[in-house]
Amino acid sequence: MRRRRLLVAAGLAMACAAPLDGMAQGYPDKPIKIYQGFAAGGNADTIARVVGAEMTKGLAQPFVVEAQAGAGGTIAAATVARARPDGYTLLLATGGHAVAGALYNKLGYQTVSDFQMVSTITYFPFLLVVRADSPYRGLAEVLAAARADARSVSYGSAGIGSTHHLAGELLVKSAKAEMLHIPYRGDAAALTALLGGEVPMIIAPPTAVMTNIKAGKLRALATTGAQRWPQMPELPTVAEQGVPGYDVRSWAGFMAPAGTPRPIVDRLQAETLKALQSPGVRARLEEMGGEARGSTPEEMTTMVAAELKRWTAVVNDAHIPKQ
Repeated sequence: MRRRRLLVAAGLAMACAAPLDGMAQGYPDKPIKIYQGFAAGGNADTIARVVGAEMTKGLAQPFVVEAQAGAGGTIAAATVARARPDGYTLLLATGGHAVAGALYNKLGYQTVSDFQMVSTITYFPFLLVVRADSPYRGLAEVLAAARADARSVSYGSAGIGSTHHLAGELLVKSAKAEMLHIPYRGDAAALTALLGGEVPMIIAPPTAVMTNIKAGKLRALATTGAQRWPQMPELPTVAEQGVPGYDVRSWAGFMAPAGTPRPIVDRLQAETLKALQSPGVRARLEEMGGEARGSTPEEMTTMVAAELKRWTAVVNDAHIPKQ
């Protein structure tokens, strides 16, 4: 009897899996939807549209991008986690996906296990920026001032729990210094505060500050990546200025719901890598401050899990309230 029950259960499992496996053979035969969790027209939206448009050429189906903004991208992530795992629903995830996993107590999904990673798309650093008339000429000077007079130096970010904020908290911890965090409602508000003299330094993505750097209104002190940023090769990294091993970059990549058949995942991953070889796609990502870089699903899974672990430690060490 026990053997019969096991056979019945196995048969039901095979029957449930069969429709998805069958779909993989003719995939895709209808449009593919990409959800992204931020405002339409922003970085995430643009990345999804640029890469999706190029992937349409190989898959012969349109990619439809839908913004579900709010809650740090978690609304869109929850939609994709609950979606049918058939390859027709994707998430354009960003570095905020791992940050949200560290910051939110109740998400309704697991940051890693409820998703099938497809491929990373791009990585980009943050910049530490001051006004052009600032007395600080380099990050080493900022850290020296912060160590000499605890909490005398402040920095602004796009808000509490943003990747920018956690990058600052990791800097403080790694440099054994003290700096006061001033949260603003987004990069635009932080930039306005910096230009107006409300805060002496901000941490922001290149797209938010490059116009003012080129206009001579702002000066970049450091880039947060492990290597110098190709668009400003003269700009030293945080690690080069007294914080060894410091490396913070945001990223974007495609995820599908967990359980998506591997043949479909492999097809999407191959087309993502092909899109990233397009000169037009690479140029557009570079204009946004990013570096085009794909991955295997396994490499992306390892990366996201490591990011979740790192930001969870930063949130706990800095006593940032869980949302």
